[in-house]
Amino acid sequence: MEKQLIVFLDCGDTIINEATEIRDNADVVIQADVIPGADHMVKKLAEKGYRIALVADGLAQSFKNMLTDHGIYDCFETMIYSETIKQRKPDVRMFKAAVGAMNLSEKDYDRIVMVGNNLSRDIKGANQLGLTSIFLDWSPRYTNEPSSELEKPDYIIHEPLELIELVEKLNQELTSTSLNHHGV
Repeated sequence: MEKQLIVFLDCGDTIINEATEIRDNADVVIQADVIPGADHMVKKLAEKGYRIALVADGLAQSFKNMLTDHGIYDCFETMIYSETIKQRKPDVRMFKAAVGAMNLSEKDYDRIVMVGNNLSRDIKGANQLGLTSIFLDWSPRYTNEPSSELEKPDYIIHEPLELIELVEKLNQELTSTSLNHHGV
């Protein structure tokens, strides 16, 4: 059965450990390690039938290199990069591009979660559109203190594998709600 919930994922310090990135002369990441458990988290969500989009700031080739190396490139239905959109998060065009690429619309916003490590980019961008925001506070690289109401996440997780249980719970709530709305 197709899952109701749609998952948007950031990459740096959400899937890939930014501290391990090795770049070439063109600033393309040629190699990097995953955060412990992040590759399993992506594979598990895909195996469970969730539709997953990458919504990330950076160069397309960097993501292709990193995600292919860790065997998770094909888990994503679509990939939206700041390089191709010519904007960076929290610009809503990044998120709207993923919505469009997945053939979704504004009416689907309530069933999309955005998972990221940056309050001012990932969480603020998701909150501006009314998406459910999930903050992964794994990395000390960015602040975990919201500077405004728009930077307050709906949920906080501490490591990637915690996302699987949270997504399953949110999907279950969504499924129950939609059944109730349809009089089942």
